[in-house]
Amino acid sequence: MYETAEDFLAALPPTGALMGLDLGTKTIGVAVSDGLRGVATPLETVKRKKFGVDAARLLDIAMDRTVTGVVLGLPRNMDGSEGPRCQSTRAFARNLSGLTDLPIGFWDERLSTVAAERALLEADTSRRRRAEVIDHVAAGYILQGVLDRARHIGAAQ
Repeated sequence: MYETAEDFLAALPPTGALMGLDLGTKTIGVAVSDGLRGVATPLETVKRKKFGVDAARLLDIAMDRTVTGVVLGLPRNMDGSEGPRCQSTRAFARNLSGLTDLPIGFWDERLSTVAAERALLEADTSRRRRAEVIDHVAAGYILQGVLDRARHIGAAQ
């Protein structure tokens, strides 16, 4: 597992889709990028069951979309410290890494759900529909952050 975006991106092949995950206690938001890693697209929200069932669904998506890496939103506290939700995310990543050779990285997801909620409100999305899509829209924000960082790193080289 890779702590920094730079290390995660360095471990990836030059092209290939990435998958972003927003782990919640009841759901997992999933987003994927295109193969050239330009745009993150919210894909679906997986209702959490048991780790094995959840991981199997995520790895099925990864295989179907020929994903080359997985990035998980790391829900740090606003002061940058890590609480129980970060520990849970890290444990999920450790367990997932035992089932796949895909590189797994983390992205600071502070405010991603807030940004997703704001975007959905601006789009005049109904409360019910927002509840259905908020997690995978948040995963899209997480993944887009990584893609933007990759572009920034590439432009600096």
